[in-house]
This record gives sequence, C-alpha cells and structure tokens, in this order.
Amino acid sequence: MKKIYFLCTGNSCRSQMAEGYAHEFLPQSEYEVRSAGIETHGLNLRAVRVMAEDAIDISKQTSDLIDLDYFNHSDLIITLCGDAKDKCPAIPKGVEHVHWDLKDPAQASGTEEETMAVFRETRDRIRQKVVALK
Repeated sequence: MKKIYFLCTGNSCRSQMAEGYAHEFLPQSEYEVRSAGIETHGLNLRAVRVMAEDAIDISKQTSDLIDLDYFNHSDLIITLCGDAKDKCPAIPKGVEHVHWDLKDPAQASGTEEETMAVFRETRDRIRQKVVALK
C-alpha cells in the first residue's frame, strides 16, 4: 500500500483539503493517506464549508503534528506551502517529494464572500492536483 503524506504549516486548510480529496478519489485499497503540519492550528471551518460544497466531509479530520514514523515510511510526501517545505524534517532517502506552492487561504482578507472565493480557488487547485495523482 502506498503511503501519502500531505504537509503544510498548521494542518488546518490546504493539507486537510488534500487529505479529504485523496480519501475520495484514491482507492483505499491502494493508498493510505494522512495530513499533518509543523504546528497544529485546528481545523479551519471555512475549509470544512468549501469542501462540503463539493460533497466532501472533512469535519471529523483533526489537525495533527507530523508523525515521524509515518513520515519516514511514506512513499510520497507532498508539501503544500513554502513554510512546510522549508521547516519539515529532511525528506528520507528514497521517498518521493512533491511541492505544491499554494497560498494560505486563511490569510485572505476582504468580505466573507471574497475570503470564501479564495478558499474555493485553493480547493479547486488542490482537487485538480489530487485527481492527477491517480
């Protein structure tokens, strides 16, 4: 079984969305999928809402710190922000690493609708990238 680890700073938005889509689109018989952060910021409620708009429920996922055992035994590590790429532990030899440089939607400003539009744009980019992993 191939292990995929999605990592970002606080494991609150981007990596959570990626994990949700991976659970939906990648066969569970072939992939074990987790997400984590170099810190924990809690699950962002806007991320939960935009994923629900696409019929993906991430409300029961948790914001977790990197599990070094899972990290060291992963087949593919995907960092979703520069902070995680720069601060996560050294990628183990033989583990594939891909970086998706996505802006943090939690940093968006403006009206609620403008902020949600940024979350939707990030969600849609993540969806495309996860689907391409098949």
